[in-house]
Amino acid sequence: MNVQLKLTRGITAPEYATAGAAAVDLRAALDEGETVVLAPHGGKALIPTGLAIAPETEGVVAVIAGRSGLGVKKGVSLSNGIGVIDADYRGEICVGLINHGDEPFAVSRGDRVAQMFFLPVLHADFLVAETLSETERGSGGFGHTGVK
Repeated sequence: MNVQLKLTRGITAPEYATAGAAAVDLRAALDEGETVVLAPHGGKALIPTGLAIAPETEGVVAVIAGRSGLGVKKGVSLSNGIGVIDADYRGEICVGLINHGDEPFAVSRGDRVAQMFFLPVLHADFLVAETLSETERGSGGFGHTGVK
């Protein structure tokens, strides 16, 4: 699948770290010498990546996910949990971060702040119905099968 890139802020194209990597890292495209510090216990910031995309394949979405190392080691994750970049969006991709950790977290130019991967998308035809088909689960909600 081809994806057109518009690169700004002096960044380079993202690359897959290994042949088996599912995602590419997104890097902070802050000005040289600029640092954004996320305060502990909820500090947030919107980090530019200098990257805009245009997938050449219809029915594809880019998904922005947090980096596991930042989350586990530093308590830093995406502020919205997950990001969805619609196929028709052409603006710069920015990453919202939140610091759940106990220490300030500094972001500098070139730091890997998130990862991006691509998935096919299906559009649903919604059909209004009076009843829905029965299943074994039925309307059982959160935790209905137990905790363990």
